Amino acid sequence: MYLRCLTLELSPGFKLNGVKKMKLKISQVAKQAHVNIDTIRYYEKIGLLPHPERNSSGYRQYAADSIDRLKFIKRAQELGFSLHEIKELLSLKSSSDQMKCDEVRHKAEIKLKEIESKINTLSNMGAVMKDLISTCKARSASDECPILKSLEQEDGQ
Repeated sequence: MYLRCLTLELSPGFKLNGVKKMKLKISQVAKQAHVNIDTIRYYEKIGLLPHPERNSSGYRQYAADSIDRLKFIKRAQELGFSLHEIKELLSLKSSSDQMKCDEVRHKAEIKLKEIESKINTLSNMGAVMKDLISTCKARSASDECPILKSLEQEDGQ
């Protein structure tokens, strides 16, 4: 005889009658979302994360969907979005309006242009640094170092 294990995953907002929704401690949420506890508190303070219910002792009790929201925030940060921009994305995310999707696309296009600009700036900085390194003679006295001399000049030349 074989025993089978059944796993039931609840989607956000799904509720079973008579079953109490699971509430998580801040440490559990932090661990599962791979963020610091102080980060969670900060996100609550600035409105990125809704303030959770509190139990009779005053401890925060988070809904399981808080973890998904935190992961969304972290992924958006990894793509270069600021916390202010993420707050806007979250407000657009909660709407099913077609125009909202267009707004998200527009914000992503703007972010892409910013990223491409930063890449260009970094590429130029790399080229200047390579030139400075190539002019440097090893074991020269520091007062003769072309890199240090270049940094002392106001116009960078």
